[in-house]
Amino acid sequence: MASRSALSKVAQAAQRQQSRAFSAVATASASSAFPDYVLKAPTTDVSTLGNGLRVGSETVAGAETATIGVWIDAGSRYETAENNGTSHFLEHMAFKGTSKRTQEQLELEIENMGGHLNAYTSREQTAYFAKVFKQDVGKAVEIISDILLNSTVAEDAVEREREVILREMSEVNKNQEELVLDHLHATAFQGTSLGRTILGSEENIRSLTRDDLMNYISTQYTAPRMVVAGAGAVNHQELCELADTHFGGLPSAPKDGVEIAMEPAVFTGGDYRVKFNSDDTAHIAVAFPTASWTSEHAFPLMLMQNILGSYDRAHGLGKNHASHLCQDIAENELALSVNTFNTCYKDAGLFGVYAVSPDNKVDDTMWYVMNNLIRLVHQVSDAEVERAKVSLKAMMLMNLDGNNNVAEDIGRSLLNYGRRMTPAEIFSRIDAVTTSDIRATASKFFNDQDPAIAAVGGIHELP
Repeated sequence: MASRSALSKVAQAAQRQQSRAFSAVATASASSAFPDYVLKAPTTDVSTLGNGLRVGSETVAGAETATIGVWIDAGSRYETAENNGTSHFLEHMAFKGTSKRTQEQLELEIENMGGHLNAYTSREQTAYFAKVFKQDVGKAVEIISDILLNSTVAEDAVEREREVILREMSEVNKNQEELVLDHLHATAFQGTSLGRTILGSEENIRSLTRDDLMNYISTQYTAPRMVVAGAGAVNHQELCELADTHFGGLPSAPKDGVEIAMEPAVFTGGDYRVKFNSDDTAHIAVAFPTASWTSEHAFPLMLMQNILGSYDRAHGLGKNHASHLCQDIAENELALSVNTFNTCYKDAGLFGVYAVSPDNKVDDTMWYVMNNLIRLVHQVSDAEVERAKVSLKAMMLMNLDGNNNVAEDIGRSLLNYGRRMTPAEIFSRIDAVTTSDIRATASKFFNDQDPAIAAVGGIHELP
């Protein structure tokens, strides 16, 4: 029953368009140089049930615990201005009781198993997952299916949860980095779903009804938009049977037969500035529109993120950073911290730098940030690219430490690519990128292009 998943139509189309050398997988002779822990990494088994639900798993020999979860192609991108915040609201409601369990019974059942149940919502995906002992895998699948398919979404619980989400919004707004990056999306993708926040507006949180939530479930929670993923002490055949038992009744299409289309991401750009003259610190994000997960530019962009790097004055590395950007910031004692980000979506991306700087050093900080971004077009060296390759390989392997990370990688990969790349393929794609490819990618996205900027605080020096 288990088999390797084929390339999705999206991935196939992307590959047909790839003409640059960096988009091709390296040859078998190059792959043979990889160490055994890359070439002999555990396989990912993928199956598709009759209703279109995909099941993916990676079995770890000798494991005593497993992570089981459901990743859904549903997030704030699939919402309208009127129901923005629904997917996040549903995440809260999922744990408030089902037709089979009260909230207290659900919590006690998880605790009595020694398990952990969690969820998150992003702009493109929603996930519900549990970490349990291997003997409780079946029970975990049943519980997740229960909270997803049988949640009561009681009126009184909806009213109580409004205040909880509003308090969460208040806490998020105190986190300057999250606030600035939300503003960045709002100005980068003005008037589109990708520009709206995950939590939704305060007006929507106060006005969403039970009918709104139930309607969202009926339109978004269909089998082809879901992946059941497992990692650790799981048997793929058994996981498929459990998924068929508990999720086999999921419809293959919405009740009315109308699929919800994802609103295209249209980059507008511009500035969003909130100046506080009393604030002596500036929080600034500058970003350029880039490429999707399946683009031929995806791996060069990952390497460019590593080349620029991140800096924090509280750490001891200082001017000994390998990154030229971090060296410039440290040697001139400019920003308190600098973080390079590379955010990919299904049809778009944002690449940029988030900086926290004293208000009297904002101008110099931004000069060095922009100078180093453009430097990738003209002066990036072979040594920098090779160092970034080693760093990216290490980071990708470390990100797969633990069952939670592996299960998440399976779920997100099947939704984004239609398959999961092996470590050997990832390493091959990284090795295939050349210094010329980095320069070409930087030139395409940075050179003579208009960025989006979001800034909050003491920003009177911001150009």
